[in-house]
Amino acid sequence: MDSTPIVEEVKTTQPTPSKIMEIGTGFWPSKVLLSAVHFDLFTKLAAAGSMNAPAIKKELGLKCTDRNVYDFLDSLSTLGFLKREGLLETAIYSNAADTDTFLDKNKKSYVGGMLEMANNRLYRFWGNLEEALLTGEPQNEVKEGGNLFEALYSDQARLAEFIHAMSGIQMGNFMAFAQKFDFSNTKTLADIGGSGALLSLMVAKHQSQMECTSYDLPPVAPIANGIIAGFGLQDRVKTGNLDFFKDDFPTVDVIVMGNILHDWDEEQKLMLMKKAYNALPIGGRFVAIEGIIDDERNKNLFGMMVSLNMLIETGTGFDYTYADFRKWANETGFKETSLLPLAGPFSAAIAYK
Repeated sequence: MDSTPIVEEVKTTQPTPSKIMEIGTGFWPSKVLLSAVHFDLFTKLAAAGSMNAPAIKKELGLKCTDRNVYDFLDSLSTLGFLKREGLLETAIYSNAADTDTFLDKNKKSYVGGMLEMANNRLYRFWGNLEEALLTGEPQNEVKEGGNLFEALYSDQARLAEFIHAMSGIQMGNFMAFAQKFDFSNTKTLADIGGSGALLSLMVAKHQSQMECTSYDLPPVAPIANGIIAGFGLQDRVKTGNLDFFKDDFPTVDVIVMGNILHDWDEEQKLMLMKKAYNALPIGGRFVAIEGIIDDERNKNLFGMMVSLNMLIETGTGFDYTYADFRKWANETGFKETSLLPLAGPFSAAIAYK
C-alpha cells in the first residue's frame, strides 16, 4: 500500500490590476465610439454598404496618417461596432448588425442622439466629477449660476439635441412599456415632460384604443410635432404646453414621467407625485420610467452612474431605489405600487390610486 501522503493542490487567486486598468482607461474606447458617431461614420457606411480605409479617410476628411486611420477603424472592429474583411491596405469595413440598426441616422431606430450629447456636452462635464462631489454644484453650462433647463430651452439647436438624446436612451424602454404595461380599460395617457413625444407614440402604435398627449414647455412642441408627423399618428398623439411646477396635471387614466423625477431633490419629487395623485381618478396610475436602482444598491450600476450624472447636471437631483419610490407613493396617498422591468437597467415604477 502506498503510504505517500496526499497533498491537495491549493489554488489561490492572485490579485490582478487588469480590471483597474480597464475601468481607469475606459474613456479611451468610449471616445473612439463617440468620435465615430460624431463623424457619422456608421451612417455613411450604411449608405455605401462597405468601404476601405482610404475611402473612409477621404469621406470623413481625416488628416492623420493612414496608420492612425487603421488604428481607429480596427479599434471599432475589435469593439464589435464594425465588421472587417482583410487587413490594413486590403481591409474592407462595414457596419455590424447592432451598429447598422441603431447608429444609422437614416433609420427610425437610431439611438445615437444620446451619444451625440455625451460627446458634445457630458464628456467634458464628467471631467469635473471630483469638483461636483466636493462642492455639490452642477458642472454643466450653468456652472456659474442659472438653471440647466432654462439654458437648454433657450437655444433651439441645443434643445433639439437634448430631445433626440432623451429619445435615443429611452426608445427601448418606451417600446417595452407600450407592450408590457396593462392598458386594459385604459383610454387616455399624459406624458408629463414628454420631450419628443416618443413614449406617447410607442403607446399609440401598440395600443390602438389609446389617445396620448405629450406635455412639455412651449419650445418643445414644434420639435415633438415634427416627430409625431413622421410616425403619422397625429390623430391619436397630441402635444400640450405645461410647466409641471406651475400648472395642474390633466385628468387622464395614466400619467407617466420618463427620466423626470431624477432631475429633482426629494421635496420636489414628492410635490410632482402629489400633483399626479391629485389629477388621477380612482384606479388611475402614475408611472415613473427610470434606471431604478436595486434596493441593495449593488447591481444596477447604470442607475447609479445616471444618479451621478444628475449631480453633474443639476447638483441636487438623484436616481432612486424602488423602496424610495414605494415610500414616496405612500406619503403622497397612493394605495399600492409595483415594479415593471423594461429594457436593460430601466424599469417602470407604478403607483395606483
